[in-house]
Amino acid sequence: MVSKPALRTGGYIFKFFFRETKMNISISKKGISALLASVLLTLAAPVTTLANVKNPGLLVHAADDEATTLDPAQVEPGEGGETIILQVYDRLLDIDPYSPNLVPSLATEVPTIANGGISSNGLTYTFKLRQGVSFHDGTAFTADDVKFSWDRAMEMDLPEGNAGALSDVVASTEVVDDFTFKVTLSEPVADFLNSVVVAMVSSVVSQDAVEANGGVEAGSPNEFMAGNMVGTGPYKFLVWNRNENIQLEVNDNYWGENAKLNVRVEIGGDPDVRVLGLRAGEFDTVETDPSFVADLEGADGVTIYTGGLLLEPLHIGFNLNIPEGSLPDGDTIPEDFFHDPRIRQAFNHAFDYEAFLNGPLAGYGAFNPHYTPIGIFGHDESAPVYAKQNYAEAERLFKEAGVWDEGFSVSVITEEGNLFALMCLVLKDSIEKLNPKFRINVLAVAEAVFDDAHAQNPLEYAMWAKNADPAADPNFYMQAYQHPDGEWGEVHGFANGYKDAGKVAELIDAAAVELDTGKRAALYKELNEILYNDPMWLIGAQEGVVMAHRDWLKGFVQNPLWPRPSLKFALFDK
Repeated sequence: MVSKPALRTGGYIFKFFFRETKMNISISKKGISALLASVLLTLAAPVTTLANVKNPGLLVHAADDEATTLDPAQVEPGEGGETIILQVYDRLLDIDPYSPNLVPSLATEVPTIANGGISSNGLTYTFKLRQGVSFHDGTAFTADDVKFSWDRAMEMDLPEGNAGALSDVVASTEVVDDFTFKVTLSEPVADFLNSVVVAMVSSVVSQDAVEANGGVEAGSPNEFMAGNMVGTGPYKFLVWNRNENIQLEVNDNYWGENAKLNVRVEIGGDPDVRVLGLRAGEFDTVETDPSFVADLEGADGVTIYTGGLLLEPLHIGFNLNIPEGSLPDGDTIPEDFFHDPRIRQAFNHAFDYEAFLNGPLAGYGAFNPHYTPIGIFGHDESAPVYAKQNYAEAERLFKEAGVWDEGFSVSVITEEGNLFALMCLVLKDSIEKLNPKFRINVLAVAEAVFDDAHAQNPLEYAMWAKNADPAADPNFYMQAYQHPDGEWGEVHGFANGYKDAGKVAELIDAAAVELDTGKRAALYKELNEILYNDPMWLIGAQEGVVMAHRDWLKGFVQNPLWPRPSLKFALFDK
């Protein structure tokens, strides 16, 4: 086991830890022994030269978990399958590697009102498509494939998938001709291009391949497409060796610039194996978080990339919809505890943000407003943000809410052995040091147990910790995490706590359809003010981008707007 050093900051000591559990990894016991030996040789070796680049012609990426499906119509946002879908399938538009700007992909231009691609009322989008493109099975790409792919996802409408991104806004799809595709929306949607068209669910699949292998059945996954891929992207799918690896090969007939390296995605998840493998040169890139830095910093031949911020703020949710009698033993709070905005504000003021940033996050991160992450449209640097511990204000609010003298005990559930658990420990220290009558019980459980609890509706815990799903536009965050009738607003009962739930809903809904960017930004500015004073979350931090790779890897770039780990393998070379 690679030891994880303790970091001391603000009076706290954090030990980076990972649970020891049996993992299905692609390296055998014999392979691990060889890997350890290789590490020793690597540590003693001189600086890497071109002559000792390992696995020439092949990019080996170590992932932290295994895909559950490779079908764009079935994959869950943020799930490991999106990593592979990004490489093998194309979408109409893409996101530029070096900015948040949209660029053409299977469409030849980004639709605008000025170029006639968007109607004046914002309801119709027309995409001119690229000609001469072929799927990996040799069939020709046309507008029929685009319509088929989008309609297929909406017809399947799988609960684990993201079909709602399309069906919630798309009224109809139309093939104008072989290379013109038209979409009509049910109402104007300001983030349609940035959030829907570039989403993995909008990837274009081969109609011929689907129809030859099970077709489309409403409500049912397609077994063939879940484990096979036929796209137009820079990589062809070769094989998925379950619990071991996924292999891709360069598509020599790609319509754009060809990839330079074949790819093997090693499936494992054990952080120590990833660290050892990278140091030994067996891996070219590894999925990384700030807890890896101490083990990799200064390692020969290893570069730690630290550019930008992830679009997945780490947060703790307040539940305002707790079923009577459902709380864990030992919790003394009433079910309506978090209905009081003063208590939610007090928790936000009491949290030691600097300890979390400089401890578990090793200094890689920042603090974002409720709820517009840094790096997307709508983020306002002048917006109020919880970023410094303020015990005086927390004490005032707890006293005003009437809980200071009697105290309370409340539980927060989280996955064990990761940043979420460490965030909960910071909360525990912060609250309990404020008042010895306050108690935070951190329930750190296995991922499967947490997932079951997290999926409850209503939720039987007062608080839980995780990260937000990433998105390219504030509308997603506002709808999912702030709207009283949104995904978490409904589960958590936000309507029970907002001072003016109707106003919050009105502003979020207005911003969702406002096409004037100035007016839209003003709506989000107003929302930031309201949500600061009426917080439904404690946002511990917006985690910094940390990615480790070998020095011999050329062309490394990472864009947080791409699905995690935010890499496009076709851009790399050795």
